[in-house]
Amino acid sequence: MKVLTIGMHWLPEDAGGLCRYYYDCLNYLPQVGVELKGLLAGRSSVVDESHGQVESFAPIQSPFHRRYFAVRKSVKQHLSQEHYDLITGHFALYTFPVLSYAKRYPLVTHFHGPWAMECEAEGGSKLTNLLRKRLEQACYQESQQFIVLSRAFQKELHQRYDVPLEKIHVIPGGVDTDRFAVRGSKVEARSHLGWSQDRPIMFVVRRLAKRMGLENLIEAMQEVKRQVPDALLLIAGKGELHNSLAAQIQALDLADHVKLLGFISDDDLPIAYRAANFSIVPTVTLEGFGLIVTESLASGTPVLGTPIGGIPEILSPLSPELVFAGTSPEHLSQGIVKALMNLDSLPNAEACQSYARTNYDWLKISTKIKSVYELALIS
Repeated sequence: MKVLTIGMHWLPEDAGGLCRYYYDCLNYLPQVGVELKGLLAGRSSVVDESHGQVESFAPIQSPFHRRYFAVRKSVKQHLSQEHYDLITGHFALYTFPVLSYAKRYPLVTHFHGPWAMECEAEGGSKLTNLLRKRLEQACYQESQQFIVLSRAFQKELHQRYDVPLEKIHVIPGGVDTDRFAVRGSKVEARSHLGWSQDRPIMFVVRRLAKRMGLENLIEAMQEVKRQVPDALLLIAGKGELHNSLAAQIQALDLADHVKLLGFISDDDLPIAYRAANFSIVPTVTLEGFGLIVTESLASGTPVLGTPIGGIPEILSPLSPELVFAGTSPEHLSQGIVKALMNLDSLPNAEACQSYARTNYDWLKISTKIKSVYELALIS
């Protein structure tokens, strides 16, 4: 099976969950017999970095009209030069321009979330968000099958975009369980990173954006600090909220208890998970899956997460106690303090890793994705 797959951005340039998922699809689907040719917005060196598997049709920073016509030209060229069995789209903005070409091929949409709603939650204008939704709907009307990462997003796609349930397949995101299976101890991981050896550490890796709930988490640390004075929260990631979060930390006198780490490299990320006592996912809205949840579990570190979207779908089967009662600072502080005072009650490293391998290993996920692609060929 040969597939032309349209992504969003190249992973080293954009560390978001969609780009990570797309990157992993490129790596793992060929292992189950799906040959992929990728197109996305990114730097010109993408083709060399991917050994020819992926091409950039335009730089990320280029004006939209340039990206619009560039992706059309690129798709038209590839379809005329090579045979493809189907097309897959991961981002409506870049799938929409090629719908006229896609009519001759089965189209499978990987639905990573309601793009218009996500932009609205982060402050986008009503008119622009309305246009985004119209664009999304146009793409979805042309799609034969859909893959979503959670039951929460299956419901979202069905109710908000009127997609029939029988076309929507729930396949969770995968994780490279071998890459995240850090062999060293927590002490060794902290030594490598230069982290404190004698404080309980909580780790968060998120884009610093509004819907991620980081403001609530920082506020919750006031109560955590009062009850567990040596607790330390480390937040990794980049984003537009960096300055306001830094100001909040200073205003709440939490400089010794909350630290913004900035970007953490792919090489150090598994070690960072391993070094923490537990990870936290404080999202307040629109969390379709939560790849960071499975990454942390694969590293052997338990996760506390809010009851939003796909987060409880991952955590509850492992332990319902890992899911916060809500998203407010009070709910977060209560759950964190309880965990810090009873660290031995959290799932241990072996339990976390076994759960991740059984349910989220990429090779198992790839086989399920391939089955949906095969269904699109006959639907």
